[in-house]
Amino acid sequence: MKLLFLACLSPKTGNLTTAERIRSHIESAGHTCELRDAAEFQSPAEVAKLVSQNHPFDGALAIHLFRAGRLLLDIQVPFGVIFGGTDINEDVKVEQKRVVMEQVLLKARFAVAFTDKLKEEAELFLLPQNNKIYVQPQGIQTVVSEKFCWTEFLRSSGVGREHVDQLHVFLLVCGLRRVKDPLYLVKVFSEWHNENPQNVLVIIGPKMDPVLAVEVEAVVERTAGVFLAQEMSQQELHAAMKRCFAVVNSSVSEGMSAAILEAMDLGVPVVARDIPGNAAVVQHEVTGVLYSSPQEFVHHSRRLLSDHELRERVVRNGKLYVEEQHSLKQERETYQRLVDTLH
Repeated sequence: MKLLFLACLSPKTGNLTTAERIRSHIESAGHTCELRDAAEFQSPAEVAKLVSQNHPFDGALAIHLFRAGRLLLDIQVPFGVIFGGTDINEDVKVEQKRVVMEQVLLKARFAVAFTDKLKEEAELFLLPQNNKIYVQPQGIQTVVSEKFCWTEFLRSSGVGREHVDQLHVFLLVCGLRRVKDPLYLVKVFSEWHNENPQNVLVIIGPKMDPVLAVEVEAVVERTAGVFLAQEMSQQELHAAMKRCFAVVNSSVSEGMSAAILEAMDLGVPVVARDIPGNAAVVQHEVTGVLYSSPQEFVHHSRRLLSDHELRERVVRNGKLYVEEQHSLKQERETYQRLVDTLH
């Protein structure tokens, strides 16, 4: 089968990683899967034309009901959709978008949610009692670059200190866009850094919102203890995550944060904002810690620093959780089975 796969493919983002991983699952079953950036297309008519041209596609897939799924509304071949997270958490609040997403879901042969919570929300806001929505958590695989140099990474990020091994580096992994709220912890973290200069926050991720990126750069420039790293390859990022004290998430909304799951797989504690998408994968003080305010973030981070038993417990349980619930093999089998329904 020849499939068209639409997703938002900004470089070095979780979306791109997820799309490439799912494409590899589909191709390993012998299908051809052409991955295209949804941003290339202005309208459903453009996609319909592409699908029906000389070498026609037999089916299609999309990640994100609104950004990519709406582009499939005019095609004459069966398709499936994968919820992105912000489509169900945010876009359903806008009636104009909600109506379009409802049409997409009605027309789709199947839909995939990363969590039970996302499935419930989709059924609540879009299609009640729908038996076409399947839950398949993201499969996780981490590969650490052997060429990565921690000292050089910190130096290039502006952390110009000697004795870098004595630092407690908190790594905030996120694309610079509003929904990730990269500045949420900055003020409180800087105050904590002033009390204890060994604690530093490094923000790393692609500059997806140019206006916000300029704002983040300006704030970081004048804020002690907070640094902005250049974006890097997935393997280098995994190497940096493995060396840091904890991986941080401060998002307003998440479908399922790959960075959180990758940190767990790498044996690194996770300190995540208490939102539904994060609470679905982080069990407080079991597989990581959850915070509801910047002050709570500092409180729990202090505990992780002083309570070695807590730190060891969340690392051990986090690693086990990913191995059991986010198996690449299970994810591969699910997508191969669902794609077979597009015949």
